Amino acid sequence: MINTLIIAISLWAAPMAINGEDIVAWISPDTHDFGDITRNEPVSHEFTFKNVSGEAITIDNVRTSCGCTTSDWPELSVLPDSLGSLVITYDAHDEGYFRKTIKVYFSGRRRAEWLFIEGNVVER
Repeated sequence: MINTLIIAISLWAAPMAINGEDIVAWISPDTHDFGDITRNEPVSHEFTFKNVSGEAITIDNVRTSCGCTTSDWPELSVLPDSLGSLVITYDAHDEGYFRKTIKVYFSGRRRAEWLFIEGNVVER
């Protein structure tokens, strides 16, 4: 009974240990400040990362905190020690300060990598 319990806990915890290790190192800072931008004129920024795992990885999904923020990334595998990137575009409809959250999910990972964009929207 105890052996079965130990095996069950080991099998449950093993993926958590793997998921706890970093598989990417962000080359660019994880926060980008656009500064002052004009309302209704989209702006973009490219975030770059390095694959520090021992195997090829892909971006599975990117979730943004609102519909005014979109993402674009190549659906290609990034080999170990190689660089990859994704582009985030923000289209402001309201004036004032903004801070948006971007969650990037890589293959085989439950935990997202978090990125942020911020700035100040002004009228023309």
